[in-house]
Amino acid sequence: MKKRVLEIRHNKILYAIIIKKKNKFIKKGVDFVTKSSDLIQLGFLNHKKNHKITSHIHVKKPRVINYCTEVLLIEKGKVKIKFFDLKNSDIKKDTILNSGDIIILFKGGHGFTILKKTKIIEVKQGPYVNNKDKKIIKD
Repeated sequence: MKKRVLEIRHNKILYAIIIKKKNKFIKKGVDFVTKSSDLIQLGFLNHKKNHKITSHIHVKKPRVINYCTEVLLIEKGKVKIKFFDLKNSDIKKDTILNSGDIIILFKGGHGFTILKKTKIIEVKQGPYVNNKDKKIIKD
């Protein structure tokens, strides 16, 4: 089977992972596509009717988060993503995402060109301070 996740790497650094629409919900049960050590995890839960997920609570545990990881769900449309390294240089790994695709942005910079009318759901860690947590890249 082909790899389900496309990795965007440069100089051995993982900048992002992409899950194309066709690679979602292909396994039964719980199917995580990220590593448990990643700053954010993404999984697909694919269960039959009447399946029970045991009730639970997540235990309060301090964590060190030194980078704002973002998850973008392309609900509708088409977008081109450009990736930048930690020194703001274009790493030449531009990628097109379409309706139903998901990307997790782990490191580096990124820019977007909307190619068709697009709706995106964005999930990121908070709290987020708009003027202090983002640095503009001149490209």
